[in-house]
Amino acid sequence: MSSKYWLDLFTGQTWEEFLSNGAKVSGFRENRRKVAEKVQPGDFFICYLTGLSRFIGLLEVKSKCYRDSKPIWKNEVFPIRFEVELLLKLDPKNALPVLTLRDRLSIFDGIEPGSQWSGFFRGSPAEFKSQDAEIIVKSMEEASQNPVARDYDERKYWRHSKLYESKKAGLVTVPEADLEEPSAIDTEFEEVTHEEIQWLLLKLGSDLGLSVWVARNDRNKQYKGSSFQSIPNIITELPMRFDEASNRTIELIDVLWLDGDSIVAAFEVEHTSSIYSGLLRMSDLIVMQPMIKINLYVVAPYNRRDKVIAEVNRSTFARLKQHLPEICKFIAYSDLKNEIEQMGHRIQYMKPQFIDDIAEECTT
Repeated sequence: MSSKYWLDLFTGQTWEEFLSNGAKVSGFRENRRKVAEKVQPGDFFICYLTGLSRFIGLLEVKSKCYRDSKPIWKNEVFPIRFEVELLLKLDPKNALPVLTLRDRLSIFDGIEPGSQWSGFFRGSPAEFKSQDAEIIVKSMEEASQNPVARDYDERKYWRHSKLYESKKAGLVTVPEADLEEPSAIDTEFEEVTHEEIQWLLLKLGSDLGLSVWVARNDRNKQYKGSSFQSIPNIITELPMRFDEASNRTIELIDVLWLDGDSIVAAFEVEHTSSIYSGLLRMSDLIVMQPMIKINLYVVAPYNRRDKVIAEVNRSTFARLKQHLPEICKFIAYSDLKNEIEQMGHRIQYMKPQFIDDIAEECTT
């Protein structure tokens, strides 16, 4: 079986610390475990600098993924790890700008110049197409042999990590940037809307063959000129099995996925609104329907992650008979969008449970 090539995202800070720690261990977040398990010894990580948008190195994978939380890195714990060997290293100045390859990589197919192009670079690990990997690796080797110095903004090189790191004590090499550009974090609320995320969740559920529900007060909304109600499998009435009080709560949850009369997943999109109000709806749901197992998710920009987890772990939620922190998970906008983009037409063959692969547990 031929080796595969995988994206490995670095910030300037994480790249420097990766090198200073011996360049022997690369790590990812817990919510990337399912993808990481596909990576095998003999595969390769293509290292990419977010902020500067440049390829900077190549690693050979020397082990299967393993879990380790020993604190050897200082800003965040990345417990899903690999032993690696550094095969190729470029300096930031002569690292390879991805846009110099835009006419040669399938990643850019169908994307107009000047349009948002960073979808593939929203999370790692992510598998490259073999032809793209071959082009990138050969181009990096040429850049190593014939370096071209290109100036770069030191603030972007170092500042990016400050935007993405959590305040937890932490560890190894590679935090995954949720958006490719640091400037995108600053404008994330303008670039991604509440309606876009609702649309994606509704369309995804429908493509999975499920019935979908959008909050009653959002029913007449649209995204890019398309009405929510135009999505196949959208329903306008909740199953009659629920009592009136439950229905009043359920009908205001942002997105529901249903299999027949059973709710299989509930999503609250927390763009700029109070996280607490959405969690109250979810807690009311599990209190009023204690015999029903429903997967709950809060979907929000990654820079709201810590706040979401803190709110889920409030005493009022943690003390419920069904502890909310144990059944409610966090999904970053960027992870959701990246997963949908990567699946493409394969969505129709997926099972709804795959959503857990990109969700992060909220237990602390």
